[in-house]
Amino acid sequence: MSGIQPNGRLRYDYIFTFGDAEIAPHLLDDYSPEDELPEDDLLDDDLLEDDLTESDFPEGDFYPDTIDDGDAERDENSFLVDRYKRYRHRIFDSGDDNSEGGDDPMSEDEIGAIFTDELILPCVPLRGMSPLPHITISLDIARRRSKAAVMKAMDDNLPIFLIAQRDLNKSWPKESDLYTWGCVARILDIDDGQREGALRVLVGGVDRAELVSFYNKSDFALAKVRLGRAVPLNEDDKIRLEVYKRDLLDRFFEYIQLTRKVPRDLVAHLALQDDFDLITNFVAATLELELEQVIDILGTLDLLERYTKISEILEREIKMAEYRADLMNKVHSSISQDQREYFLREEMRVIRDELGEGETTEDEVAAYLKLLAKTPIPDAWRERLEKEINKLNKYPPAFPEASVQRNYLDLVFELPWGREARENHDIAKARRQLDRDHYGLEHVKERILEYLAVRKLQAERENDGEVAPILCLVGPPGVGKTSVARSIATALRRRYVQFSLGGVRDEAEIRGHRRTYIGAMPGRIIQSMRQAKVANPLILLDEIDKLGSDFRGDPSSALLEALDPAQNDHFMDHYLEIPFDLSKVLFITTANDAEAIPPALLDRMEMIRLNGYTQYEKERIARRHLLPRQLKKHSLTREEMHITDSGLNALIRGYTREAGVRQLERELARLCRKAALEIGEKQGTGIRITAQNIGDYLGLPKYYEDELQKVNLIGVVTGLAWTAVGGETMTIEVNRMPGTGKFEMTGQLGEVMQESAKVALAYLRAHSRDFGIEDSFYKDNDIHIHIPEGAVPKDGPSAGVTLATGLVSVFTGRPVRSDIAMTGELTTHGRVLPIGGLKEKLIAADRAGITRVLIPETNKRELSEMPDSVLKRLEITPVRTIDDVLGIALDAPPREE
Repeated sequence: MSGIQPNGRLRYDYIFTFGDAEIAPHLLDDYSPEDELPEDDLLDDDLLEDDLTESDFPEGDFYPDTIDDGDAERDENSFLVDRYKRYRHRIFDSGDDNSEGGDDPMSEDEIGAIFTDELILPCVPLRGMSPLPHITISLDIARRRSKAAVMKAMDDNLPIFLIAQRDLNKSWPKESDLYTWGCVARILDIDDGQREGALRVLVGGVDRAELVSFYNKSDFALAKVRLGRAVPLNEDDKIRLEVYKRDLLDRFFEYIQLTRKVPRDLVAHLALQDDFDLITNFVAATLELELEQVIDILGTLDLLERYTKISEILEREIKMAEYRADLMNKVHSSISQDQREYFLREEMRVIRDELGEGETTEDEVAAYLKLLAKTPIPDAWRERLEKEINKLNKYPPAFPEASVQRNYLDLVFELPWGREARENHDIAKARRQLDRDHYGLEHVKERILEYLAVRKLQAERENDGEVAPILCLVGPPGVGKTSVARSIATALRRRYVQFSLGGVRDEAEIRGHRRTYIGAMPGRIIQSMRQAKVANPLILLDEIDKLGSDFRGDPSSALLEALDPAQNDHFMDHYLEIPFDLSKVLFITTANDAEAIPPALLDRMEMIRLNGYTQYEKERIARRHLLPRQLKKHSLTREEMHITDSGLNALIRGYTREAGVRQLERELARLCRKAALEIGEKQGTGIRITAQNIGDYLGLPKYYEDELQKVNLIGVVTGLAWTAVGGETMTIEVNRMPGTGKFEMTGQLGEVMQESAKVALAYLRAHSRDFGIEDSFYKDNDIHIHIPEGAVPKDGPSAGVTLATGLVSVFTGRPVRSDIAMTGELTTHGRVLPIGGLKEKLIAADRAGITRVLIPETNKRELSEMPDSVLKRLEITPVRTIDDVLGIALDAPPREE
């Protein structure tokens, strides 16, 4: 190691210049002083540091016996190189029995007469370290100019100058950024496998040198250096130096015993050396010195002064090593019972690992405690969670109780405590997303954009006062309630989680089970937060009107806390038993019938109605969304399954009768399958659907217009109904026959509708003379009211005017116009009261081919929200009293033949 041979002798080289700073004159071609270089040339994209990797002390000679002059010019430099080769054996092999020609070793005076002390060498600035002479080290060279300098020195067989830079952040230093002293070194080896990245270079320190000038070139740098000569010693100084050397070696041996950094036999070899310079360099390289101390040692040419500095440093290091050793002895001697248990547990853990039993309970507890320290759980609940974690120590790993405890802790730490996703505040982008996903539904989109605008202002003005709204989307099936919620989540860039409440009857489904029960689980809301992994997702509570209740509790009451913005910031789940903040969650619920939602729950939500689609809207939705989706799903092109406008209209009218578009999409899927079969079996080019041939593919129409509606009949009136699945036309038939005054109603009429029929009869009795009817008409006749489709339950107050019109028609003998439909609640004095679901009823009338609709005058203000396509095809007449209705709906009595 460190150049020490088995025979105990040390071989080391001194490097001298050839001539007056002219070792390689061709290296100076095109060089320019650093102040003339552009600033960009002084910077480098390679920002990796030149790091010291590992000190090493290889055995053998440092350098080869010859220097190849390569392609050097045959000038004065060639003469100097030849002279160097001729005298080299007398410089480097001094005292060696194998020296050439048997010449005596050269003295320093003879050397000085031939060589000067200045030379120009390729230069490599280093970050954070500086090599010492006689020491072999490995460097990782990453900067471009540094790698070029190394390769130049290697190719021309030249030494290299290594010097530390003061500012480590400089990508490439100026002369003022370099220390004064560095080390001349010889390149021993280069790892060529790393040439494309960092170069692994093995160098051997040769001599200390002082920087005279620093030159930059576009490819690499040069340094003009002056070798550091030791101050000459007289005889007394040499004696003192020998004493210092022995003292230093004794102290160094003591230091090695304390630290065990260097093998003892190497210190014994070092004691045999006579070179004081080598000893000081070796000791300094072994100590952990600061960079400033290393530079100071390099620049100290007086060996006595250098020994003094190193001795002071070594004395301090010995004291620190003794203190550390004493401290470790005290620590080992004061091992407590807990520490002994720790070692025993470690031994048990190793045994379990060997048996394949996995990690120990102690490892689990430590991991959970580490998670607790990182998780922003409210401080008031941290102590409790620590107790829950420490409960694991009471159970063996295979116990069921341990598994239950792990499941609980896993849930706690998987919840998104304070972890929020970044929300989209771009209103224009959100509008485009909503318009692209859904046709129509303008009021829904407007409400979401209003919320987004408020959130944007809060973010800009650093005000977080607004909480997320609780929206309830109410509408018939298939109108897009669920899909619009998913589109809102996409537009707001929120995580989307959905769960259905249909058929949920147990309160624990919402709030969770208490952990005392076997198989206990958290509630649906906490499970959704665990799935979302963020504190501000969009959670869709689907079919909230289908919630039930029984002896296990009322789930709708459990939802009150979650859906109340005033208290959902500390929602308490029975399983979790730690308040969780739901105030950042955007809850959206869906329902078909708002009347089925408990009033307390309905009061906490903002109602948004999604009405059924008109014929025109269905056609646009089919063209824009449904048909392209089905074509893609069935791998068809528009040419292979083409449906004309008339064919699409016939499909909607004859094969679907719904408020939404689900059945329409199913019928389009049937047509796509027919087209695929046509192409597959007959190798055709596809099908073209028209109103004339649609029956060939889908069969007979499922729905058709009632022929009775085309004829004016006595006692037959068309009414309009509003159900959870949209609007419907409703035919009411009234008949009379001689009898004793019986009043019968069939067709599964609900209590409210039966009361409407009694009100209509009461009005007719009160105004019988106005219609020319005998006062005793109700005594001498039996009255039968029937509403077809008897299997379907019917109820509601809006059929009052329809029932009264039918009764008047029967007893006056005047037929009812078949092109008119009507709706409105009737009082005993003949006033027409407002009704609900006007849009759905008008859409149903339009779908059935009705041309004129009578509505309560109070509902007139709602016409501004009706689709233009419906208003254009319908003649809508507001009415205030039943007289207005009868004046329009009843035709003249038929002539007697």
